[in-house]
Amino acid sequence: MDKLKIAFYSDSYLPAVDGVVTSMLGLKKELERRGHEVYIFASGTARTKRKYGNKKVFIVEGFDFKPYPQYKVAVFPYASVFRVMANKIDLIHAQTPAPMGLAAIVAAKFSGKPIVGSYHTLVNDKSIMENYYPNIRVFKFFANRSVKAYLRLFYNRCDATVAPTGTIERMLRRMKIKNTHVVPNGIDLSVFNDKNADGERVRKSLGVRSREKLVLYIGRTSREKRIETLLLAAHRLGRSRKDIKFIIGGTGPAYEYYRNYADRLSLGNVRFVGFVDKAELPDYYAACDAFCIPSTFETQGVVALEAMALGKPVIGADSLALRELIKNGRNGEKFDPMNPAACAGKIEKVLNNDGAYYQSAVKTAQNFSLEKVTDKMLSIYRLVASNEK
Repeated sequence: MDKLKIAFYSDSYLPAVDGVVTSMLGLKKELERRGHEVYIFASGTARTKRKYGNKKVFIVEGFDFKPYPQYKVAVFPYASVFRVMANKIDLIHAQTPAPMGLAAIVAAKFSGKPIVGSYHTLVNDKSIMENYYPNIRVFKFFANRSVKAYLRLFYNRCDATVAPTGTIERMLRRMKIKNTHVVPNGIDLSVFNDKNADGERVRKSLGVRSREKLVLYIGRTSREKRIETLLLAAHRLGRSRKDIKFIIGGTGPAYEYYRNYADRLSLGNVRFVGFVDKAELPDYYAACDAFCIPSTFETQGVVALEAMALGKPVIGADSLALRELIKNGRNGEKFDPMNPAACAGKIEKVLNNDGAYYQSAVKTAQNFSLEKVTDKMLSIYRLVASNEK
């Protein structure tokens, strides 16, 4: 295949570190390693523009999305079409369906280039409506219908829509979105492996003794992630197991809410460490004995795969993509997401047998390498390029 010039459009970008940004930058890295050129069009602030903007990264200034300040709403992203044409872009990839995604649709229309859309986030999920929409029942009812209609309209304007798992692809098909394909988000196995990670350094810095077990959560601290399930499990385990410690890493709109929640439960076995720098992530995974992700919101669960890449068993909610990813007794354990006691039971089961999961966890992660995922994405790019109008 000839070398491509590809434009990524995203409403989420650095310094935010979420699944969209992580997967997009990973794909960019591997595409560029193979000789393709990747341009990024993303929303941000003037500060973001100064820090991250360059000849291939174009930051469109916007304002904070108040319920979720990490995200910026681009004010007028449509001028990007001129940069797409000036840089002779071959293909456009909309990573998100919000204002920058709309700009991607416009750019594809005016440049006559094919467009691929990615569905990363469950923007029409009930938990999103509960936590980020105005608390008006009638509004939520009509908003839900409108969001679904908009998503159907948006993705059906793309030449192909990629979902990270079969679970999400089936959901998109039920929404009557056409031309869907499964392409998972990849992980960089040259970074996430147990050969170079220094877990002991992190354990010492956190004051975790060698005889103690460490359970880790890394991700957004937002209400849809259902971190309260993990905190309630920690509360239950704290009564009988003094040797289990819990680390909550990451920031988000519910960070203080969950810290206060833990304080109300008097959880001396739980520590919030806030933002974890990308360079330190492998060390944190290496430091833990198990990784727990109680979220019922995952379209894939990249952090779970990163943990598995270091041989760590994952205890996850039996819901959506995690149901597809986690295999009981092999690479981890699933639990009823509405049952903190079940979560606690699975945590204890894994910690009593953590070495038994290592090989299967690593093998699972290897199926999601950047190389394999990029091969799949390029096959979609080839497909839409061959049908270019």
